Formats: sequence, structure tokens, C-alpha cells
Amino acid sequence: MKKAYITDLDHTFLRNDLTLSSFTKEIWNEMAKNSIATVATARTYKKTAQFLRGIDINTPMILLDGALTATIDKKIIDTKFINKEIADTIIDEGGKFGTYPFVLALADKNLNESFLYSTILNESQIKVLKNYSNDDNLVECRDIRGMDDNFKIVYMGGESLLRKLTLHLKSIFGETLKYILAPEAYTGCYFLTILHKDADKSHGIKSINEYVDFELEQLSVFGDNFNDIGMFEIAGKSIAVANAQEGVKKVADIVLEDTNNEDGVAKYLQGIKNG
Repeated sequence: MKKAYITDLDHTFLRNDLTLSSFTKEIWNEMAKNSIATVATARTYKKTAQFLRGIDINTPMILLDGALTATIDKKIIDTKFINKEIADTIIDEGGKFGTYPFVLALADKNLNESFLYSTILNESQIKVLKNYSNDDNLVECRDIRGMDDNFKIVYMGGESLLRKLTLHLKSIFGETLKYILAPEAYTGCYFLTILHKDADKSHGIKSINEYVDFELEQLSVFGDNFNDIGMFEIAGKSIAVANAQEGVKKVADIVLEDTNNEDGVAKYLQGIKNG
């Protein structure tokens, strides 16, 4: 049975400038020749495909925090959507707190995505949007609403505000949704991601496992943030990079000496290859 490797992208596999070194590409592609190799990320299909140019991904990818599982050639394996009615209610409730989200949704069955944002933005959202300025899927909305098939709804802002919003939404929706509240390393704020209750990386791994048979005991996963803990719990080996959140390090089987900027994942893979 082949060994399997799944890595998070941001602050784990990617460097902080969102690139991959030639060393990382070489080591990963060599490993992928004889192993199951893919990624699990909060990113959309479009951004993930951009970042992974030159990287061998031979297994379906876990995207949008597990709301989508799809191959690199756009074959959809699994989806976990928030429907329009619920999305609109979430947006209305957030509006009571004076904040409006990003909405990431499926635009069509060819895996084109829509990135909806309000005309009312905070400083953190403005910073994030600058990184997407050249994308063709941005939709500015004077009155932001959900679409039919919403992958996730993302709020950005101060920790105190988003904690209050999380508690408020939980009082309405309970456990019918998933809520991820965590630090956002690029902007220095917090983000609250709201997903279908079964949209997470661990469910994504199960979808992949049904599509490509492998033993979970032979699976190694890499991560840095709290949305990686689900896959840490089901993988045979969980590995945190040196820059991971402290709570993530505590549940990892291995904590690397190197950060994402120091090719931590690739150095680990090189080390196990060399024995």
C-alpha cells in the first residue's frame, strides 16, 4: 500500500510570499512519484491551482476548508454547501454587528467560483482584496446576498467582535454549521469562517480515501492552524511546522524545527527519504 502525504498550503507548504522554492518543488515531486500526494487548504480551486504550478498533485485536493474536494483537472468529487436561505440569514445577523462577510460560492459546474464582497469593508478586508485585484471572479455587492451553492462565509476583524458574532450565530444555528475562529497571519486580525457542518479537512480526507484507496495509518499530514486539527486526528502521523499555532503543536505527533519559510515540509520529506 502506498504512503500518502497531504499538506496545508498557507504558512505550511507555501512561504509567506505565497511561493514555493525550487528545493521544495524538487523534493515534493520526487516523493509524489511513488506516493499519494495532495493538499488540504482553505483556498479556492483557482488560487490553489495558481500556487501549485510545477507541483505534482496526483490525488483529489481538499479545498475551501473541506467544502470542496476536486481533482486538479476540475473533476468534482464532493461538495458541502450552505444554501442561500441560511447564507442570507447569516449575512443579515452579521449586519447587526456592523460587519459584512466575503462569500465564496460555486458559480457553475465547471468549477468557476464567485468571490462576493460588500461595498462596506473594514481595513483587513481591504488588505485581503488587494491580493485578489487581478482575479476575474470578484463580485462587488451593494447589498450582499448568498448564491445558490455557497462554499463558505468569511468574516474578518477584531477577535472580540468575531467571538461575539460566533456566539450569536451558534445561538441561532447551533451545530448545524461549522465555525472556525482563528488568527489571520497575513493581516494580523482574526477571521471567522462559517461552513456546512461536515465541511472540514477530515471529511475531505474520507472523500479522498473513498476515491483513492489508502490506509489512514500510512497517511502523513502537515499543518499550522486550527483548521488542520481535524486531519491531524485521523492521520497516522501529524506534523506541525515550527511556526504553527501553539494549540496545533500540542496535538501534533511531530513539530518540525523549520518554518514554512525554511522549507520545513520538504526538509522533512527529504529526511525520511534518506532514512
